[in-house]
Parts: sequence; structure tokens; C-alpha cells
Amino acid sequence: MFSSGTTRRARRGMLREWRLHALSVFSLAVAFVCLGSALLVVTNLHALEERWAHAGRASIYLKDTATQDDVQMLKAALAKLPAITGVHYVSAGQARTDFGAQEIASKAELAALPVEAFPASIEIDVSAETTDAELGDMVQKLRMLSVVDDVETYQAWTERLEKLVRGGVAAAALLALVVFAAVLAVVGSTIRLALQRRKTEVEVLKLVGASDRFVKGPYIVEGGVQGALGAIGAIALLGLLFIVVRGRLDTELASLLGLEPTFLPWHVAVGMVLVGGVLGATAALTSLRKLVAV
Repeated sequence: MFSSGTTRRARRGMLREWRLHALSVFSLAVAFVCLGSALLVVTNLHALEERWAHAGRASIYLKDTATQDDVQMLKAALAKLPAITGVHYVSAGQARTDFGAQEIASKAELAALPVEAFPASIEIDVSAETTDAELGDMVQKLRMLSVVDDVETYQAWTERLEKLVRGGVAAAALLALVVFAAVLAVVGSTIRLALQRRKTEVEVLKLVGASDRFVKGPYIVEGGVQGALGAIGAIALLGLLFIVVRGRLDTELASLLGLEPTFLPWHVAVGMVLVGGVLGATAALTSLRKLVAV
């Protein structure tokens, strides 16, 4: 069905009806842009979730009653744990200075806050081999120490992001169904209209004994090409928008999140093109079943 002759006939038909096919490809590109945007958001949210899940850091906030001896003893004990690769003490004054360097420029009233408003803490670096269960057990033990006020990790934010990612995946799946239906409708309508415009050609082919398979071949190829081109156009447009948005992204925000935005993985982009081609060919075949006798 997809011999070189079929391909040539499909190319000749698309060139002859290029306005019709161009409109179809544009409509498909708009649909795939919506799907690609959802996948792009989910991809970056998942990457952020993975980044924060393996951030490898925790903050141990100390009580106001903690003495320097308590701090030194706690630091020494933490340094001996195999799961901890680094220990750094942050005094209340240093915490105020670090926080003020980032925020006082926009909130001058923070400069009037006393040092006591900023708790002293011990920042620890956790090895990448440490599991969530091991980290959680260590946090529970640290919270029971008399000099420790609280222990903060990225786990709560990771759980929130995980829920957000699951919601994004569900939304993307629902949007994919809408896009697939749009592809089937647009390509099906385009092929039916193209077939009507070439009705005389089809009748002549049938009169000279051409099989239904021979008649259908070019239209199925045209439908597949429309779907694939629509997906390619959507990916190209998404890439351009991604470059513009990334260029305007605040570098401080990226540093805070600890992650630079990434584009769609290559296998996702290739999958969109393949799905577009298969859906386009399927829509064409479905339309032809009603118009060409099998």
C-alpha cells in the first residue's frame, strides 16, 4: 500500500490541494501545542520533584537555650554519622544577615528585626545513598534532643509536588484524549473533502480495475503526513516559546528552585510525531471505509 508509487501519488495530491492540507496541519499543530504544553509542565514539575527529593540537605533549628558547648557536641556527633557528609553551623546573626541580603532590598522593615527573631541552626548535607525512610528516622531522633527545636527537610514540599505531578499527568491524559479526537476529526474531514474533489479521478481508477487498496493508499499516506507535520509544527513552536520564556526567567528564581527549566525529552517529542502520524493514517482509513467500497 505504501510503495514508491503510492508515495508519489500522495505527494502530488498534497501539492495539488496544498491550501486544504496546510489548514489541516495548522489546526493539528494548535491541538498538539496544547498537549505539548501540558507535557512540558509535567516534565519540569517531575524534574523539580526529583531534584528536591534528592536535595540531600536538612536544617536543624536550635533552641534559644542552646549553648556553644551544646552546639559543638551536636556538630561532633553529626559528623560521625555515615549518612551525613557535611555539617555547617549558622548563628542567629549570620541567619539574619543572609536573609536580609536577599529580602531587605524589597522589605526594609526586616532590617529592624532583632537577631533573636532568627533562630540558629545546623545545616547538614545528607549522602545521596540515604533513603527517605532512613532520613525520616534520623529526623525523628534529632527532634527528641533537648537542644533541638525543629528539623526541616524538603520532604513536605516533595510530597506536595508529587501530588501536583499526579494531577498534571491526569490533566495531560485527559487533554490527550481531546487532542486525539481533534486529530481524528480534522484529518477525517480533510480526507473526505480531498476525496470529493478527486471524485472523477477515483471513478476512473475504479473503472480501469484499480483495487480499493490502490485507491486508498495515497489518502492514508496523506493523513499520516498531516498528523506528523502537525506534531512537528507544534514541537517547533513550543521550542521557540520555551527559548523566549527561559531567556526571561529570573536567574534568582532558578537558583532558588535549584533547577533550570528543560524542554521535552527527545523520546516524548518523537512519540508525539509518531502518534500524530498513526492517528492521521487511522483517521484517513476510517473516512475511506465509508466512501470507498471495500
